[in-house]
Amino acid sequence: MAHSNAMPTPVALPGVSKIVAIGSGKGGVGKTTVAVNLAIALSRLGQRVGLIDADIYGPNVPLMMGSSQQPRISTENQIQPNDVHGIKTISIGYISPGDKPLVMRGPMLHQIIRQFLQQVDWGELDYLIVDLPPGTGDVVISLVQTVPLTGAVIVSTPSDVSLQDARKALEMFAQVNVEVLGIVENMSHFTCPHCHQEIDIFSRGGAERTAQQFNLPFLGSIELVPAIREGGDRGLPVALAGPKSPTAAEFYAIAQKLMERAEAAAAAASDVIEIS
Repeated sequence: MAHSNAMPTPVALPGVSKIVAIGSGKGGVGKTTVAVNLAIALSRLGQRVGLIDADIYGPNVPLMMGSSQQPRISTENQIQPNDVHGIKTISIGYISPGDKPLVMRGPMLHQIIRQFLQQVDWGELDYLIVDLPPGTGDVVISLVQTVPLTGAVIVSTPSDVSLQDARKALEMFAQVNVEVLGIVENMSHFTCPHCHQEIDIFSRGGAERTAQQFNLPFLGSIELVPAIREGGDRGLPVALAGPKSPTAAEFYAIAQKLMERAEAAAAAASDVIEIS
């Protein structure tokens, strides 16, 4: 793989098989909800999973995972990730908890992302999920400069505004040569608990159409269900209920598709490396 001299060459993390970034063009589309529940679903499907909260300005993973303990530092100066629900996880929210906003410039962000990747004792992992901050920016650049990504998943609601921003995210991943493994439509529709009719609050099917338009896999749609938000607020994500739970089932279906796509992408990448 040819890199220009200006770009640092990404270095694989020893013991970590696949690194998947979860991104979105804008905030408020439930990206962290998807990242956390997918991480749990992958883990329940027998994978060894790590989760990096790379949203440095608004870290929600500690709340959603229900953990706030500070990570320990080992004698080798390695950060020990918190083990929550069977997932190794790190977040700036564990290190500087509370509601004080972190004011940081680009270079500091880059340092933190590099530390989260290289100085955390991840051990052996099948999947390292990276919950990106919303939008297109510095963190993604730091990520792709530091480690080779297996690919990215884009989360969008079906609304036109969200989809417009999702297309920007697609464009950004294309520019940094990261394969998009698929699109997830979150808050797809809402079933009225009284009349059981489906209501399309944000319109519906838009993310699926966008996936078709860009010739990308559509990984699935997640219904707008209060239990999903409540699970995140309580630190007990719905995926903990297992694949037979109606609210969690879709996350497991998406995780299954994601595994197929990520394994294909990882195999293709290793073929490329062997040939060159």
